[in-house]
Amino acid sequence: MSSSLTTQSAESNSNSATETNKVVIKGRVQGVFYRDWTVENATELGLKGWVRNKRDGSVEALFSGPPEKVQEMIQRCRRGPPAASVTGLVAVPSDEDPGTVFERKRTA
Repeated sequence: MSSSLTTQSAESNSNSATETNKVVIKGRVQGVFYRDWTVENATELGLKGWVRNKRDGSVEALFSGPPEKVQEMIQRCRRGPPAASVTGLVAVPSDEDPGTVFERKRTA
């Protein structure tokens, strides 16, 4: 994946009130409480999904909920917590099941 900051929004029809995006965040994003910060922010926005570290040093997340809340979370992820340094973020539409809550998953 590219290290550029790009977002592809899921196309939503007028009957859809839920958007789901898978996001990969690169930079100094491990060891800086990024996952805990993501759980806190996603829960505050009422989103479902998960966040986990990847073995390549990135963080991956799945955000699902009202489109405006998902987009707000993606914008927050571009900044991250204070100790993080985000150098790249890619968000793509996903049809993966987000589950019923927002949770922290094991490293993949």
